[in-house]
Amino acid sequence: MVKKYIVDLSEDEVSQLQMLIKKGKHKARTITRAHILLMASEGQTDQAIADTVRVHISTVERTREKFVMGGLDFALKDEPHPPKKSKLEGKSEAFLIATACSNPPSGRVRWTMQLLADHLVEIGIVDSISDETVRQTLKKTILNRG
Repeated sequence: MVKKYIVDLSEDEVSQLQMLIKKGKHKARTITRAHILLMASEGQTDQAIADTVRVHISTVERTREKFVMGGLDFALKDEPHPPKKSKLEGKSEAFLIATACSNPPSGRVRWTMQLLADHLVEIGIVDSISDETVRQTLKKTILNRG
């Protein structure tokens, strides 16, 4: 099968990749991509590379494509992930803090993170929320509940 994206590394790029692998101070993904590019430039098949490096064949194909489209740095680096929208902002965060500072439900000594999360869902402020999100929000506001 004829490859659409041919990896042709210069001597400088090969030495750069070999140094990256030898140092071992980079992310495992970056080192794996370096191995893929080196093996691809040696003419090995995608399946052989995938088996050797223990990745899926589509990872090898994507790495080849990224190298051809954007160069060595583009092929090695991860794209930044878009930031997630917070579940609690403004009024809902203020409500959480006010609730955490209020008296706990009857039969309870104090508010737990899970109780607060369940209360926010019960009231209808959010559709769903984890106790960890509640904990992080309270920690961010420097509110210590125990």
